[in-house]
Amino acid sequence: MRLIPLSGAAPIAIAALLCAPAAMAQSQSAAAQGTTPPPPAAEASPMAGHPVAGKNAEERVEGRIKELHAQLRITPAEEPQWNEFAQVMRENARDMDQAFLQRAQQFPTMDAVQNMQSYEQIAEEHAKRVQKLVPAFQKLYDAMPDQQKRLADQVFRANAEKHMQRTAQSRRG
Repeated sequence: MRLIPLSGAAPIAIAALLCAPAAMAQSQSAAAQGTTPPPPAAEASPMAGHPVAGKNAEERVEGRIKELHAQLRITPAEEPQWNEFAQVMRENARDMDQAFLQRAQQFPTMDAVQNMQSYEQIAEEHAKRVQKLVPAFQKLYDAMPDQQKRLADQVFRANAEKHMQRTAQSRRG
């Protein structure tokens, strides 16, 4: 199976999901010592882990679609495949935004188990969205000439590296 690195909201959501068990373990460790740590800043908000605070899903995805269209140098002949891929991106963003909003609405009354279950649901939703996105991108990628495929490879690699650097910086700082 070939994985395609994603940029934008998806890696941010994954990173937020991966942080939850560590934060929970930290709280359990403190409880065993008889202390109650203050909640980490990222966990204090019901929208913790929600990508790009202050922007809605439509704004985020439209910006990303325009950026990728230019970076990948989509030709008129590739527009049908591009439009299919962009539509899946829009649907995915809308659906993931809804999942984050639903979590935010339920957050104030969640117990710890429900909190973990909500992370599980978001991770499952994200996996479903990626499963829809990959075939749409594959059609676009297959329509590209080899030189443009190499460009796409570079664009996705650079975006993944940029995300990894941001993640590493946020862990240090």
